[in-house]
Amino acid sequence: MIAMANKDRLLDELQMEFGEKAIKPLLLASERWKKQYPDGSNTEWMQAMTLEALSLIDETETYWTFVAARIYLQNVYSEQERLRKSKVYTDFADHVNRLVKQGIYASFLTEKYSRSELEMLGMMIEPERDKHFTYIGLKTMMDRYVAVDFEKQAVELPQERWLIIAMTLMQDEVGDRHEKIADAYWAMSNLYMTVATPTLANAGKPHGQLSSCFIDTVDDSLQGIYDSNTDIANLSKYGGGIGVYIGKVRSRGSSIRGFKGASSGVLPWIKQLNNTAVSVDQLGQRQGAIAVYLDVWHKDILTFLDLKLNNGDDRLRAHDIFPGVCLPDLFMEQVERRGEWYLFDPHEVRTVMGYSLEDYYDETKGTGSFRKKYEECIQHPLLSKEVIPAIEIMKRILRSQLETGTPFMFYRDEVNRTNANKHEGMIYSSNLCTEITQNQSPTQFESVNLEDDLVVTRSKPGDFVVCNLSSINLGRAVPENVLERLISIQVRMLDNVIDLNQIPVVQAQRTNMRYRGIGLGTFGWHHLLAIKQIQWESEEAVELAEKLYEKIAYLTIKASADLAKEKGAYPLFEGSEWQSGAYFERKGYNSNDWHALRSDVEQNGIRNGYLMAVAPNSSTSVIAGSTASIDPIFKPFYYEEKKDYKLPVVAPDLDHNTYNIYRRSAYIVDQRWSIQQNAARQRHIDQAISFNLYVPNTIRASVLLDLHIQAWKSGLKTTYYMRSSASDIEECEWCHS
Repeated sequence: MIAMANKDRLLDELQMEFGEKAIKPLLLASERWKKQYPDGSNTEWMQAMTLEALSLIDETETYWTFVAARIYLQNVYSEQERLRKSKVYTDFADHVNRLVKQGIYASFLTEKYSRSELEMLGMMIEPERDKHFTYIGLKTMMDRYVAVDFEKQAVELPQERWLIIAMTLMQDEVGDRHEKIADAYWAMSNLYMTVATPTLANAGKPHGQLSSCFIDTVDDSLQGIYDSNTDIANLSKYGGGIGVYIGKVRSRGSSIRGFKGASSGVLPWIKQLNNTAVSVDQLGQRQGAIAVYLDVWHKDILTFLDLKLNNGDDRLRAHDIFPGVCLPDLFMEQVERRGEWYLFDPHEVRTVMGYSLEDYYDETKGTGSFRKKYEECIQHPLLSKEVIPAIEIMKRILRSQLETGTPFMFYRDEVNRTNANKHEGMIYSSNLCTEITQNQSPTQFESVNLEDDLVVTRSKPGDFVVCNLSSINLGRAVPENVLERLISIQVRMLDNVIDLNQIPVVQAQRTNMRYRGIGLGTFGWHHLLAIKQIQWESEEAVELAEKLYEKIAYLTIKASADLAKEKGAYPLFEGSEWQSGAYFERKGYNSNDWHALRSDVEQNGIRNGYLMAVAPNSSTSVIAGSTASIDPIFKPFYYEEKKDYKLPVVAPDLDHNTYNIYRRSAYIVDQRWSIQQNAARQRHIDQAISFNLYVPNTIRASVLLDLHIQAWKSGLKTTYYMRSSASDIEECEWCHS
């Protein structure tokens, strides 16, 4: 039961914060409820008032999402006080000790932090920051990310989650550890940034790992294929998304040990990965997620492009895989000129030509080693090949994209030209979300022996890429002018993830330590445009992207360079474009600040071999109350259907001033402006960007093709989903132009 006075006290607090006129409908609803349910419980009253507040949200009174959040928050507090038998946020040291004993928190929290430290750290908690959440942000946080007991009951509050993450990531810092924890807590609790979903969910807990996703390169051998599948299953079990480059595997009809026509091609192995994605379902929470990439010159490319189609022979489909296609400049040129395209078997190329075609790229636009080797393969009389108009392959790509949203596009020449670590390897593909581009190579099986009654397998480790992600909330951090302080904190947090993570695949752990790659990204772009009153389809938006992302790049590189002075450069720094200065030259960074930073990096090194990548971060942007990634919003206001009610979703800071900016939403804005913005930011990001294209389902194929041509010519490294609308959206003009 909740005392009438306590109910009235909450309403009084809401009235003081939001105003008497604003809260009047809730007061009336509360009176009706009291009369109807005079013996109603605390939980029942708060649930009823939360639903009432949600029902009052519309485009003119968006503050009701915060009213609903306050009521729901009070319900959460009441439940936690019942479980703890004490006021919330008053017993942090007891809270940590209790959950460590129960096995919900990891033991390092009491082994590395004394009782007095825990008490001191608990004092930095700011309960008022729980009020930053919208209803859907708070609900998402409580439902999916706070610690729960073995009965799935939440046993943690949002500010405790932020502090536990900060303590986890800063646990091995020396000297001023308390200040670094305070910095990380400040950054997260003010919603200036978010950590990646695995870090948000797993930090401070005894299970799970902290990295977002991984990229494997499959060797062309039976042992290599099955070993990769095992590694992928182990990573998927712990919540990692997987990117798989399968372009080295021989095509259908290729020879095996000299027997011609023996190979079944890549399809059976992709279907095996599909089964892994479905079977290894991450403790029943969700099935695994695997993207598979193949080169456009591979003989199995046409079968590959049909993998997710809903019609045709289902034995040739893999509906749970996300395909991506690797495209050299030469292919896009042939599409433009309606030229021919040749398909090869990678195994036969290695056997006949003595090299692997996938190991080459064009070092400069219009010329380079890939097109030279490709032409040699065409001219060699002993090498079998298939020829098909390049535009026909592109048509298959466009057809699949409009039906399934995939394949993802990976422009391999641009990726490798701009690779700061090309001295150590090659980038063949991207990850599940197309924003990570780091050196890859296959792990190669060597032998298996019985030694001292143990089976010992020996393999030569390849570069198995690890994605360590974190994102800036542009909608909060830029207006409050905190980027300089924030990015320094973020880079340290991300770098510490590398050392703390326990990855169950040893070659991934090795690659993580060799390159120390991180992916600092952003979200809230449309939110920021709305705050600044800048239209999406404008030169002003493109100019802002150019200037803002150059600033973010400068601050990120500087933070990593400062960290290198403290902890040392990444092991493969020698010979990199960071050391030679070629990275800065290629970007055209000529200001005095950039010259000073370049000199600093050349002299003292840089901590992280890869630095920036813009991820989709849809769920974490919801928690932070902003817009996803660099995408336009879906609509300024709409309802999301839930099991027993409709949840109103409203654009952040929506009012009469920002509505006109949000009105031009995802399927309405001219995508050519989106590409221009993305090209501007891509110039300053060393890796890639999860970039969706939003098109109406009535779009003409020629217009869709033009978008891809523009994206490629603009220097984009990847494109993510092709999101095609339903037929009932507002008619737009750009797609008919």
